[in-house]
Amino acid sequence: MLFKNHILDGIAKGEISLAFRRWKSARVNSGSRLHTTIGVLEIVSIEAIHDWEISDEDIKQAGFSTREGLLKEINSFSNDGNIYRIVLVHIGADPREELRERNELTEQEFVEVRGKLERLDKASPHGPWTAKFMCIIKQYPGLRSTELASAIEWETEKFKLNVRKLKNIGLTISLGTGYQISPRGEVVMERLELK
Repeated sequence: MLFKNHILDGIAKGEISLAFRRWKSARVNSGSRLHTTIGVLEIVSIEAIHDWEISDEDIKQAGFSTREGLLKEINSFSNDGNIYRIVLVHIGADPREELRERNELTEQEFVEVRGKLERLDKASPHGPWTAKFMCIIKQYPGLRSTELASAIEWETEKFKLNVRKLKNIGLTISLGTGYQISPRGEVVMERLELK
């Protein structure tokens, strides 16, 4: 789920606690967690409803002042499927942010990270990719994902999906445009002797 910045700001301030989406089938579940620019959001509950079931309080809790504005936003995502009422809560900072800033790893931590990278490489139908991705991101920080993917002959969406896997273990940072290696990633690359 994507959220506009003013909605995220409202969630962070505790002013917004609902989201509405129109989908053919639910794309999140109760208990799901979403990583956003304001931190981690948790889906408290999700239910399919009719548009006439949206109350005035729901409209306010979703960050809108009018029913028309909310319905226009819901339909801007899709005109097909059910409307889902999603209760969500901001549960705190993204733990990956703290992880990525840690530039000291114990031997055990390094072994764990190396093992995760090896498993990612083994699971890929394209063969080993983690070292290649880290090296090109280090070489071209901030370069658009389309250009990075093209440079190593990968499809852009698959490239972005795999960079998220590196981000999940604290090795990369997403920028406004492109990526960079995190302080933790720098240490891992040095210990793996990647250049």
